[in-house]
Amino acid sequence: MRLLAKPTIRLLCGAAMISFAPVFVRLTPVSPTESAFYRTLFGGLMLAAWVFARRAPVERRSGVALAALLAAGLLFAADLAVWHRSIWYVGPGLATLLGNFQVFVLALVGILFFREQARWELLLAIPMAFLGLGLIVGFEWSSLDADYRWGIFFGLSTALFYSAYILALRRARAASPAGSIASDLMIVSLVSAACLYVGSAAAGPGIALPAPGAAWMLAAYALVAQVVGWLLISGSLPHVPASRVGLILLLQPTLAFIWDILIFSRAFGPRELAGAALAIAAIGLGSLPRRRGAG
Repeated sequence: MRLLAKPTIRLLCGAAMISFAPVFVRLTPVSPTESAFYRTLFGGLMLAAWVFARRAPVERRSGVALAALLAAGLLFAADLAVWHRSIWYVGPGLATLLGNFQVFVLALVGILFFREQARWELLLAIPMAFLGLGLIVGFEWSSLDADYRWGIFFGLSTALFYSAYILALRRARAASPAGSIASDLMIVSLVSAACLYVGSAAAGPGIALPAPGAAWMLAAYALVAQVVGWLLISGSLPHVPASRVGLILLLQPTLAFIWDILIFSRAFGPRELAGAALAIAAIGLGSLPRRRGAG
């Protein structure tokens, strides 16, 4: 328990825990939308229990903050919907790597809309990442089957939706900084669950009740990824140097790729491993904090 009192250790534990998220998605025998719905529903309810058990009041948010949280919930629902499909089509490792390309999207948003300086690290990292992706999947796009191509598309879409979600959540925090992180995540989770439920009902058969075994897996998924992992990471970020945060969070895509190999027997060779290492290094390079005075 003393170790968990250290922010760096909590951040490491949080990153390791959420690396199992795609494993739960792949192992639970429900559709991608259903696993996303139950993750956010169970996670939102668990976070609500956490907030009220600690007797922490749910602070009133400004109209701007509430609108930003609602937008964050919608964007997170879209993020999970496409990411879960990517996991099914290309596997947990590659889907998680693609989702982590969000660091490049956020950096480009900063350059285009907030007049931040284009750092040489970013200019180097983007081609590195796509070279690594090419080494993993091959450079002959037409040789890939349709499902695999859709999986890559969904994974890159994850990066876009997750980037927009982070921006919305940052806006909410900036508008009402006194609100607790746990209650913000509770609101986002429950809004996401509602969006996924409505979207599933509009698109087809809707959400089915899971079998008891699947329900336990979904509850474990929510606890690990939506509650404990998020709380460990979000509570540690303000207390860990920014230069260290990006490197520690690389543990998540690295471990996800390892779990894909160990648990799902993903085929790999020197080329695939070199591609994964190059992509992970590029994500780390792209997530380095801006130097003081830059921009």
